[in-house]
Amino acid sequence: MRAWPVATTSQPLPGRLSRFTLVGGVGFMIDAGILTLLVNVLGFGHYGGRAISFTAAVTATWLANRYWVFRTDASLDRRKEYTRYLAVQIAGAAINLCVYVLAIESLPHLARIPVVPLAIGATVALLFNYSASGRFVFTGSSS
Repeated sequence: MRAWPVATTSQPLPGRLSRFTLVGGVGFMIDAGILTLLVNVLGFGHYGGRAISFTAAVTATWLANRYWVFRTDASLDRRKEYTRYLAVQIAGAAINLCVYVLAIESLPHLARIPVVPLAIGATVALLFNYSASGRFVFTGSSS
């Protein structure tokens, strides 16, 4: 018996993308919560704390995406799948940062309201992560 509801092939793309986005939001909360705890309560440095919080968030979102969004075949090699997922997430983070910087450099007035370039970068990275996860990570997906 599965603890998570699973995606089916009959569910439309917007449903899967919505679930993927929701999982990403939960991942952000995990990342932010753990980072805050590590830095502000346990005295970790910002970079070491970020490495731990990012890894925890990636692991949580991999599991949720594996079982809820993409419904991956349990017989697949989980280590390889996780490694591919981590690589996609790192690439997505780099894309997010590059788009953020490009937006600010191209439209300097956006520097006064950094949430706008942040949102643009996050949206582009979300679309990349969703597409790359479906194509390169969850290749045994039944959705």
